Amino acid sequence: MTPDYGRAFALWRQAAAPHWDAYVDHAFVRQLAAGSLPRDSFLHYLQQDYVFLLHFARSWALVFAKSERMSEMALASSIAHGLLNGEMPLHVEICGREGITEAMLQQTPESPANMAYTRYVQASGYAGDMLDLLAALAPCVFGYGEIGLIHKGSGGPYGEWTATYGGADYQKVCHDVGALIDGALEARLGPDWPSLPRAYDLARHFRQATQLEVGFWQMGLDRT
Repeated sequence: MTPDYGRAFALWRQAAAPHWDAYVDHAFVRQLAAGSLPRDSFLHYLQQDYVFLLHFARSWALVFAKSERMSEMALASSIAHGLLNGEMPLHVEICGREGITEAMLQQTPESPANMAYTRYVQASGYAGDMLDLLAALAPCVFGYGEIGLIHKGSGGPYGEWTATYGGADYQKVCHDVGALIDGALEARLGPDWPSLPRAYDLARHFRQATQLEVGFWQMGLDRT
């Protein structure tokens, strides 16, 4: 199943194979969907992902700062707001049931895999332009959407997680981000952007971030 999240996603997803397959079909994901993932692995992942989402929100704020188009700024602001007021509170709620308080989440030491990923995304934005940053941000947005669609309705102890990312609200975010990226590319590089030398660098950012997503899943599985 390849969701239609836009032209750039289709091209970048193809260019990132087989890393993309390793990401959306990782053992962590398969075990989570099957309900066989050890609870400690899931909770370790959630705690690290809470920290990750804070950095992710900052990166979307950087998209806002680097854009000069109101429509892009509005969506970037909306996504950062959704991360801070939607996804992160869900992490707080699930962890709270296990005795992990919000204060404890905020004190979570970052794993090396988490630091590598978040700093790569931020460095892509600080060293490059908005397109570089969007290409590095895209695998997280689209990958969770694709995984959510694949395992939607799987139920089990982690059904709440799969329902969130396979649900209509998150799928709308994926389609909105896909439209944002396609529009940003055409506005800055023109409709023939895939034939330009710059396209290679953008695909490289997407591929590298995808590989770091694989490492993030492995971190959750290994609890490292």
